[in-house]
Amino acid sequence: MKSVVPILTVVAGILMIWYGAAVWLNAQWTYDQAARAGIEVGFGDVVRDAMVQDRPVIPAPHQVAVELYDTVIDKNITSRRSLVYHGWITVSATLLGFVFGTGLGILLAVGIVHNRAMDMSVMPWAIASQTIPILAIAPMIIVVLNSVGIQGIVPKAIISAYLSFFPVVVGMVAGLRSPDVMQLDLMRTYHASRAQMFWKLRLPSSMPYLFTSLKVGIAASLVGAIVGELPTGAVSGLGARLLSGSYYGQTVQIWSALIAAAVVAAALVGLIGIAQRLTLRRMGMGQ
Repeated sequence: MKSVVPILTVVAGILMIWYGAAVWLNAQWTYDQAARAGIEVGFGDVVRDAMVQDRPVIPAPHQVAVELYDTVIDKNITSRRSLVYHGWITVSATLLGFVFGTGLGILLAVGIVHNRAMDMSVMPWAIASQTIPILAIAPMIIVVLNSVGIQGIVPKAIISAYLSFFPVVVGMVAGLRSPDVMQLDLMRTYHASRAQMFWKLRLPSSMPYLFTSLKVGIAASLVGAIVGELPTGAVSGLGARLLSGSYYGQTVQIWSALIAAAVVAAALVGLIGIAQRLTLRRMGMGQ
């Protein structure tokens, strides 16, 4: 119970701020309508109207909750109006890109740790690649792949991989280098080969670092999948819901898609956290 109270307190605070912002930003439309009609409105009228506007600047929390219920619970999951349908399309691209990015990141990290030339050449390029805005590079990737006949989930997965590989590279490099000098010298004393040092010392030591970077990587991968849906004018996926909502001024739809994306990201990070605890406990690391 004690652990639940702080969480509920934070949630209550967020809801209060959210409702306050909704009243503040939506009030101008009410005042404008009243001025055109030549009538005066009180603060209570403004608050009531701010809670039920069809196209508010910021929708009230209960409006987003109703939209989520309508598009998650009340709609068939195969319907194009269902957030479950759109969410699964985005998650599919996210997971595929995450697998690509994780695999690439681990391979690059192993090369960087064991090869000085790669350390001096690949790592700076990996860092420089993250300075390019994803909104600038995503359309280029999609256009190039479309020109060679590659469409659908693969372009979005590549964009996801582009965002997710970097934290894995950084985390794995730090993890593979985490064994101290005494541990490495002990392995050399036993005449361990580089492969044995990798499998028996470096890789086990890197697991906490790897899972931490995977949590960052899966969230970045989801962002990449959503961004990859925007330049194509996609008709499915959470990015498509954001796009159509912005086209038609449906702010409630936009916010519901954002909340759905946040829930999906939290769920994916939570699954990696569960895998982390099980793996580290199996390895005797006490987590």
